[in-house]
Amino acid sequence: MATAWRALERAHILSQAFAVAHTGVHWSMFRFAFRRRDVREMLGQLPRLLLAAPGSLLGRAPLGNTGGANVGIFDPMPIPEDLREKLESAAASTTRRDVAR
Repeated sequence: MATAWRALERAHILSQAFAVAHTGVHWSMFRFAFRRRDVREMLGQLPRLLLAAPGSLLGRAPLGNTGGANVGIFDPMPIPEDLREKLESAAASTTRRDVAR
């Protein structure tokens, strides 16, 4: 179970720039909490489900935040080094494509 939750947290970090994916991760977190009968986590996911898409679209999602109810909804957190490398590589690739156009 801990491995599955950690995977959701990491997916959350990677999805924050994309409204649909970001909301989808919160929905998956809600479903995971429901299956575990974790009422605290389910309640914590409800405002996140409402705010995920607007936060992504407006660039206001707190970077590195793992998305669970155990962390503040607006608190930025350090991004794990392996994910930071993936995000930086993706950003560089996007920039190169934009310049080529």
